[in-house]
Amino acid sequence: TMPLIGSLALLLALALAAYNLVVGSIAQRQLFTGSRGRFSPQQLARTARLAGLWGFVALSLAVFALLWGIFTNDFALAYVVHESNRTLPAAYKLAALWSGQEGSLLLWAWILSGFSFLVRFRPKTDARLTQLASTLLAAVEAFFLLLLNLVAMPFAAVVGRIPADGFGMNPLLQHPEMIIHPPMLYLGYVGFIVPFAFVLAALMLRTPAEKWIATTRRWSVVVWVFLTFGIILGMHWAYAVLGWGGYWGWDPVENASLMPWLTGTAFLHSIILQERRGILKKWNVWLIFSTFLLCIVGTTLTRSGVVSSVHAFGKSSLGSWFLGFLIFTLAVCTLT
Repeated sequence: TMPLIGSLALLLALALAAYNLVVGSIAQRQLFTGSRGRFSPQQLARTARLAGLWGFVALSLAVFALLWGIFTNDFALAYVVHESNRTLPAAYKLAALWSGQEGSLLLWAWILSGFSFLVRFRPKTDARLTQLASTLLAAVEAFFLLLLNLVAMPFAAVVGRIPADGFGMNPLLQHPEMIIHPPMLYLGYVGFIVPFAFVLAALMLRTPAEKWIATTRRWSVVVWVFLTFGIILGMHWAYAVLGWGGYWGWDPVENASLMPWLTGTAFLHSIILQERRGILKKWNVWLIFSTFLLCIVGTTLTRSGVVSSVHAFGKSSLGSWFLGFLIFTLAVCTLT
């Protein structure tokens, strides 16, 4: 029953994200052109916002359903078979949610919907700017939910006979920092989508910097702390388990996590100059664009199989999806 509920919750979340994207875009177009349909743009924006809020609830239900399957040893689910077993300690059963390809993508989407929920729940900046940023966030949510519904399905059933026990978690992953290191990195990676969405929305609307710069800076500080903490935890884990002889081994995926940290750090410093002196405007725009794009590059490297790394999942078809998303996003950033 719970796998069915989880699958339906993912479908519902995708439908809500698509509604948010389409109806939010229609509302923005009506506001831009001054046209009016059967419903006012304010009414459309309100229903799009509600869809976004309920999308977080739907994804939370999907996360709960997968955790239920892991903790109850539901080996009818292929994900549970590959990432857990009966003797796995409870703490690592929780970590099994993000130890595999499908579960980690579900966590990614859930964190994104959580951040989006905070943006939509109580807007603190210009209403129209927040509405457009919410619509852009819905576009990213819809992309990840498409992957979860079509390509990397966490509730896929086992083909053939249901095994009596699972394979268990990779021994290298059974370390206390597995419980906190990946979520911290994801909070950093995913969190940078919010300032990206606000900056892109501000460019589209030609919104003055004073209406978005403070919000963007505050968001960036918080997610930068998450990303920094996640990288430090990963360094300690590598030192303790992998025997690299140091805290950094220049692993491809390690480097991929460092790059958005560098551009994010540069953005936090230079945005202060823009706020105080009104300089470095174009520089800051491309710094936050680059930070978001590099976060997606890091996510792609771990899931495409193009690099050999202890951090990477196996080869999959996700690489082409992420490559297409990257090219599309870069084109939007360039043309805006």
